[in-house]
This record gives sequence, C-alpha cells and structure tokens, in this order.
Amino acid sequence: MFYTVGRYVVTFVLWVFNGRYRVVGKENLPTTGNYIIVGPHRALWDMIYFAMMAWPKHFAFMAKKELFKNPILRWILVHANAFSVDRENPGLSAIKTPVNILKKTDLSLIMFPSGSRHSQKLKGGSVVIAKTSGKPLIPVVYQGPLTLGELFNPFKRGGIAIGVGEPISIDKKMKLNDDTTAAIDKQLTDAFKTLDTQLDPNFVYVDPKAK
Repeated sequence: MFYTVGRYVVTFVLWVFNGRYRVVGKENLPTTGNYIIVGPHRALWDMIYFAMMAWPKHFAFMAKKELFKNPILRWILVHANAFSVDRENPGLSAIKTPVNILKKTDLSLIMFPSGSRHSQKLKGGSVVIAKTSGKPLIPVVYQGPLTLGELFNPFKRGGIAIGVGEPISIDKKMKLNDDTTAAIDKQLTDAFKTLDTQLDPNFVYVDPKAK
C-alpha cells in the first residue's frame, strides 16, 4: 500500500515541477516474471523514474546502510522495499538478499552496477545476482536534470528521457570469472551507450560533483 500511494504522490509532485517524461523502448520490459533493471547512476532520483516508467511492476532496491540510521528515513525506505547494503564490506547478504527477493517475491530489482553517482565503472554484483537468480538484466538509462535546482526549476520543465534496452540473460551454467564478468559488463556498457545515443546523439554525462 505504501509503495502504491507513494508512487502516485511522487509522480504527481515530479509532474508538477518537471512535466512529462519520455520513454523509449518500454516494450523491451518483460511482461511476466521478475527482472533486474540496471543503469548508470546519474541522479538521486533516477531510480524513481525507472520505477515509475515500469509501473505497475513493483521494485526493491539497495540503499547504503548509513541511510537507515535515521529512524524516519529507515521507516520510509523499508516500506518502499529498500534493503540495507554495506558498501565497504558488502558480504554475502548483498547477493543473497536480492536473489531471495527475486526468486521468492513478486518484486523486481533496480540497481546500479557502478554503486555510485560519482563513478561509471561497473562492478560485478549485478551479474552475480542475475546468474544466481536466473533473472534477466534490463539495461536502462536516464537523461535529465542532475541537481535538485535543475529538477525543481519552474522555468525549465521537461527534458527527462528514459531509454530501455533489450534483456540480457545469463546462462546459469556459465562459469563466472574475470573474463566472463568483464564480457557481460561490456555488453551492459555498450547497451547504455546505444540507449543514450538513441535518446540524444549529442548526450554527454558530466558528474555535477566534477564541475
């Protein structure tokens, strides 16, 4: 209930301040079963747009453990299907928890292979989760405002676009090692680049922190 109500509230607020958003490739989302949306992390709210775009599918997502220290924020995160991850020492739970969610519930997963908005280098966690759970990876990219000032600027509404690529399935019999993981990471990176080009051939992501 919280997830559904929250979705409508957030959708309305974002529409008021930033207008409609554009989606290209939504037909690539599986119509049955769970899946893993993966994309480059570019803004604090890109996962919100990913979840809105894929409605009525519900999602779980990873959140760094520090966010759960605040009791109010922890309550919100838990009821929004978030689970805690220790970025410094992820441990087996960082794999086991999302795999169990994908296999034992009707929730799909949103995650960012780079783990941070300030790094575009992919890590292998999403590949391991996809292989272990038997669920496909869905490459998705966000283009739009990167700062709160840009997102809630009443004089510059719109311009948000989401691109959805074709599912990438990983054979459960495949042996994961440095080479196979790197090959799948490259497949994801290439998919992100293709989607960015489809949305805007002139798009170049610049980390606001680096400005």
